Parts: sequence; structure tokens; C-alpha cells
Amino acid sequence: MGHDGFVDYYEVLQVNPRAEPATISRVFHHLAKRYHPDNAQTGDRRKFDQLAEAHEILTNSEKRAAYDAVYDDAVSHRLSLLDEAIGLSSQDTDRLVRERLLSILYAQRRRDVREASVGEIPLEIMLDCPQEHLAFHLWYLKEKGWIERTDRGYAITALGIDEVEGARLRVRRDRLLTDGTGGRPGPENRDPEPRSG
Repeated sequence: MGHDGFVDYYEVLQVNPRAEPATISRVFHHLAKRYHPDNAQTGDRRKFDQLAEAHEILTNSEKRAAYDAVYDDAVSHRLSLLDEAIGLSSQDTDRLVRERLLSILYAQRRRDVREASVGEIPLEIMLDCPQEHLAFHLWYLKEKGWIERTDRGYAITALGIDEVEGARLRVRRDRLLTDGTGGRPGPENRDPEPRSG
């Protein structure tokens, strides 16, 4: 879900948007067994129905073509989320990738507190980060308690929000003017107040 009620069926089925219908069907059958309501351990009617709907649309060439047009618009919306979150180039260090990832999840949580998750494939696209590298960053942030895994992807936690806001505060402090010796100007070094009259 996300942009105007849009459901990312590729994310639901955990397949690449370029996946062949045969691959989509294979993944569907695997997940359908897991989430079928008759499965006493892992059955989930809502998840199963969503899987069936995704399979029906993505394996029908006409429905998939119509869906892909909407999907492209939703991906553009997610990319604008990245622009809103942070405006850096995609060729950065691991630390900056993690900062971006947290910023994206922060922005999504602020936009919609109930639908705060972003899936792995959209994150991979937004961050221009291969899945095998993204997995490391997701693992790290999850271990820190800054993000959590949801049935739709990943969402920032309260600890993660504190980290993002703390990092922004540190950046602001670094930008304060100094007195030339590295310290902030004291009252004796500030410009005098203009006198009236």
C-alpha cells in the first residue's frame, strides 16, 4: 500500500518487476502454501487474498500492462520521497547509505503513520543499492533497533526517529559560527548592540 491506496503487487509476491510469469507463479504457489487459511501455523486470510490478487494481475498480460503504468507512477512517487528525505548523490559511503535509508523511513512514517513501511525493492531502487548490499544495511539498522521488519517491508522505530533527529541536531551545531578559536563567541566578542537615539 502507500500512494493513494496503491498496492505494490511485486512487493507482495517478493519478485522483481521484470520477473517472468512462470517465476511469479512459482513464488505465488510457495507463498500461498504458507499463508493459506488452512495452514494452522502461518495461515493469514488477508495476506493470502492479497497474494491471490497479485498473482491474478501479474500473470495476465493485459492486466499487468495496465498495472505497470500505475506502478511506474508509484515508483516515481517513491523516488520523490527520496528527494524529500535527502538530496545527496547515490555514490556514498555505507554510513551515508544508512543515513539515507533512515531518512526515507522517517519521511514515510511522517507521511502516513499507519502505512509507515517501505519494501525492499523500492528501497533498493531509491538508494541505488544492490539487494545484497542493502541486506547488510537493513540488518545493521534492525540490530540497532532503529528499524523493524513488517509484513510490507521496513519501518522506522521510535529509536530510529530519535537517531535521525539527533543527527540533524548535530549537523546544526556543527554549523554554528565560532570565534576563530573553535569555540562559540562569548558576549565580549559579539558585536555591540546598536544604541538608540
